[in-house]
Amino acid sequence: MIYHHLLAVTLAFFLDLIIGDPPNWPHPVKWIGSMISKLDRTFNEGVHKKRNGLFMLALVLTTVVSLTGLSVYFAYFIHPLAGILWEAVVISTTIAQKGLKQAGMEVCHPLEERDFPEARLKLSYIVGRDTDALNESEIVRGTVETVAENTSDGVTAPLFWAAVGGAPLAMMYRAINTCDSMVGYKNDKYGQFGWASARLDDIANYIPSRLTGMLMLVCSKSRHHDLKARWRILFSDAKKHPSPNSGWCEAAVAAILGVQLGGLNMYKGVVSDRERMGVPLVLLEAEHIPKTIAIMHRSSLLFLLMLWLGGAAIDITISWI
Repeated sequence: MIYHHLLAVTLAFFLDLIIGDPPNWPHPVKWIGSMISKLDRTFNEGVHKKRNGLFMLALVLTTVVSLTGLSVYFAYFIHPLAGILWEAVVISTTIAQKGLKQAGMEVCHPLEERDFPEARLKLSYIVGRDTDALNESEIVRGTVETVAENTSDGVTAPLFWAAVGGAPLAMMYRAINTCDSMVGYKNDKYGQFGWASARLDDIANYIPSRLTGMLMLVCSKSRHHDLKARWRILFSDAKKHPSPNSGWCEAAVAAILGVQLGGLNMYKGVVSDRERMGVPLVLLEAEHIPKTIAIMHRSSLLFLLMLWLGGAAIDITISWI
């Protein structure tokens, strides 16, 4: 069964890389998001918001895992090949490697044409910060940070959970991540209701984010820092990010590119000053966006290879017992 999952993960990886998520195709995340929205309107009220938020999370995960598990079970019941192919299709919907590349390049292209208003508009589609007054360097920073952070959230973390438990756990991870993105905010409306979603998302990303950050350094050369310096930046700066996980990929990218990430962001006019990661040896420019995308591709492929090696090691260990 380990190799069934790994074959499905590999097919899903390349299926997403080639096809991605066509906008007019049905997508499970849209359905999950719709379910979360309805439960949010129903249960995010009263004095027991924390308990209600936990119930909402449990209901979403139970539904997603049950439906996915049943569909996978019946596919394997028909034939192992049918099971592998169906798992690959389902897992591919949890990965966003092509989508991240497209989103990053949609910001990069107008930057290269010096069309800053269009670049700011495209950036506003993928970040929560205000983009109206950003200069070129800040537009690039927002894009690089988004691609770097989501290399784990959108690619390697779902691959990791798919390797552990096939399509059901991949969909479970995507449901957790969607809950966090929709209700996991530290504000008056969601501070209590989204607490469980935010904490579980931190737990689900803990291992993948750290592995991904380290693999980024392993598979990428740098003209600005030697390997020892890059490791030092990774382990010293990753913890500076307000998220316990996002800083690992961002710090790794900053170390490889010789740039500094973090800094002042505006959210609906409110200033947020994030600690800086990396040493600003060069100014952020449009060329750093495709470079970050290349880092994403290399580290994701290496992550996939690592999953195969891990699966083989587990299989050999089990055979010896």
